[in-house]
Amino acid sequence: MDIQRLSSSAHDFEQRLDALLAFEAEADERLETTVAAILNDVRARGDAAVLEYTARFDRLKVEHAHDLELPKDELKRAFDALPEDQRRALEAAAVRVRDYHEKQVQASWSYLDEDGTLLGQKVTPLDRVGLYVPGGKAAYPSSVLMNAMPAKVAGVAELIMVVPTPDGLKNPLVLAAAHLSGVDRVFTIGGAQAVGALAYGTATIPKVDKIVGPGNAYVASAKRRVFGVCGIDMIAGPSEILVICDGRTDPDWVAMDLFSQAEHDELAQAILLCPDADFIGRVAESANRLLEKMPRREIISTALESRGALIHVKNLDEACSISNRIAPEHLELSVEDPQALLPRLKHAGAIFMGRYTSESLGDYCAGPNHVLPTSGTARFSSPLGVYDFQKRSSLIQVSEKGAQSLGRIASTLAFGEGLEAHARSALYRIK
Repeated sequence: MDIQRLSSSAHDFEQRLDALLAFEAEADERLETTVAAILNDVRARGDAAVLEYTARFDRLKVEHAHDLELPKDELKRAFDALPEDQRRALEAAAVRVRDYHEKQVQASWSYLDEDGTLLGQKVTPLDRVGLYVPGGKAAYPSSVLMNAMPAKVAGVAELIMVVPTPDGLKNPLVLAAAHLSGVDRVFTIGGAQAVGALAYGTATIPKVDKIVGPGNAYVASAKRRVFGVCGIDMIAGPSEILVICDGRTDPDWVAMDLFSQAEHDELAQAILLCPDADFIGRVAESANRLLEKMPRREIISTALESRGALIHVKNLDEACSISNRIAPEHLELSVEDPQALLPRLKHAGAIFMGRYTSESLGDYCAGPNHVLPTSGTARFSSPLGVYDFQKRSSLIQVSEKGAQSLGRIASTLAFGEGLEAHARSALYRIK
């Protein structure tokens, strides 16, 4: 495996870094056309369309749409039937995720100004949220926890989960995580048709206020198209990891940390920034040695060779500057004193501090959410959290005294904009 090496001192470094970071998902016209047709069909025919697409794509044929819903006791049975080590791990992760997100809950607030006018903000949870979970052979119980827990902590009244079950294959870990997370209803549907059902509602599947959760290209396209009809969490790109290392961590650790994201798919990105050229060489050696034992070695190799890099930098200050430019999804600070670097870092989905903080701990059980902004969007986006399931309403209660001064200000500005009704509405309250 040949991972490209770059040096920040090279004359063409900026151009090569730009080329490395360049990623724009190509629009697949056939996919987009298919997704648009499915959404329109689900919107028009509801349950009938969902049943047809589920039979066609997942080879799951049922007579009535309500047969696609799993009884809640089936979720409980899946949880109870788990091997003890899996059940305990799932419970421990759930507690940590819940505890962390309880710190994010926002409260309503208000204050009185000098005129006795009340101003404030009322925070309320969303009524109903849809959670998309990949199904079949793929098992993502961690995604169930990360999406469902903050919604429940926020106070969402009803959480509807959709999960495809190709050929009727149900993943017990996913169902167990749904039980543990307090998911209210589960439907065995997937793809664009599931997104459409959640966004528009059918006779059987309720319309939701927001859709969250990962999916394939069809799901991502569908979420993008229904935005506005309902909310969505984000459109995620390939997974990313950036490691800043001072050259004193075990090179095997660093290599495996790069692997941890590269194994997601061939478009994942893994980058190392280090001021020690010899250490970079040792990481490359570790990577080639460790690769042979990895079950997903072909995916890892493709990702690292096409979008990975080992970059020699002048110092850790420069590493922080480059990191801010990249704005990575996952940022590891594999250094002696990570706290010293923290003030210099502005853009990252999640920051993993210290040599013992592997990114994988954040994926499963550290506590913070693993749904993170990708493709540089950490410049303006944040991890999924309780705040994504709450909305804010402004509160304004103007006193009689306040109406006198505010009415004059508002009417002056309204007349200036040529909106006389606005102006007179304010002036009517002035004595």
